[in-house]
Amino acid sequence: MAYDPNIRASDTDRDRAAALLREHHAAGRLTPEEFSERLDRAFAAKTVGEIDDLLKDLPGIDLYRLPDAALTRQPRQRQARSSGRGSGSWRAAWGVWLTVTAVCFVIWGLTSAPGYVWPLWVAGPWGAIMACSWLTVNAGRGGRGQRGIGGESGPRQLPRGDEDLPGRGGT
Repeated sequence: MAYDPNIRASDTDRDRAAALLREHHAAGRLTPEEFSERLDRAFAAKTVGEIDDLLKDLPGIDLYRLPDAALTRQPRQRQARSSGRGSGSWRAAWGVWLTVTAVCFVIWGLTSAPGYVWPLWVAGPWGAIMACSWLTVNAGRGGRGQRGIGGESGPRQLPRGDEDLPGRGGT
């Protein structure tokens, strides 16, 4: 379709023109007075020709330009993460268990009669699950595989394409 300056402008056309005018004002090509006047005219424009007239003496810029390669950051070196028994995630998990258990015992000590020790219902099962998981770390694959706190292994592999699905050309 050929360009027709008499086509009615849409709200999107007006918004894009306003964004371009803002960029030109920020770059110093328009004075505050010129910017204000052109912005008012952009929002009052009825046709795309009127919008083009507001921008014809300004250089074309791309609002969606990607950053230069010089601006890219170098990736940080990843530290090797361990999920074995001495890893930071296990230390954090045991620290949370110990903190919650201590808080429960403090609350029990301040509010309850010394006969019934209800914090054991919190600390016992949770601690037993943690201890079992901690003891079985790396035991699932002969000690070679790394497992997380809940005993899960690394990310599961999903099929790459139709060839891995039954009845779709795969085996």
